[in-house]
Amino acid sequence: MKDGEIKLKVPESDDATQQPEAKAVAEEAEREDADAKKLATDLEELRQTLLRRQADFENYRKRIERERSEDGRRATARVIEGLIPVLDGFEHALAAHREDEYESYRKGFELIYKQLLDNLAKLGAHRIDPLGKPFDPHLHQAVDRAETTEYPDGTILAVFQPGYEFHGRVLRPAMVRVAVHPGGASMGEAN
Repeated sequence: MKDGEIKLKVPESDDATQQPEAKAVAEEAEREDADAKKLATDLEELRQTLLRRQADFENYRKRIERERSEDGRRATARVIEGLIPVLDGFEHALAAHREDEYESYRKGFELIYKQLLDNLAKLGAHRIDPLGKPFDPHLHQAVDRAETTEYPDGTILAVFQPGYEFHGRVLRPAMVRVAVHPGGASMGEAN
């Protein structure tokens, strides 16, 4: 040693001991990264599952709501179908007694009849008024036919019993008389 030189003793690094340590740290970091990626993937899968479940529940809720609405309509239709004969009874009663002594009763019956018709209309039911219109087998039931050339073939000439519809569904078809041309094929034979 020379004067003025200081000798420091630095422990020599052992590459052999540091490499396994660095390797272990690197492996631990990779494992943590892999765990983080796996957790992120699991989280995304859970989010997607949650979104699907929410959509399924929303579809279920809408279906149940629609079924309840349809059940309500069916129940209302059954009530209206039960009231149609009552309407027929009112119409027959009003048509039967035209004498003056029944006038006060007639007015009362007419008011009740009108209230009943108005309330059925509020529920969605309405009369099928086919007089003068072409015959439609979905809305009308032909119970009579009249041979005539005054009207086009298939025109409804008379209504024996009115029909009723409820939200596009026929509760009872109108019973009608249909015009047919003499000697020609009737609508039923032509179809």
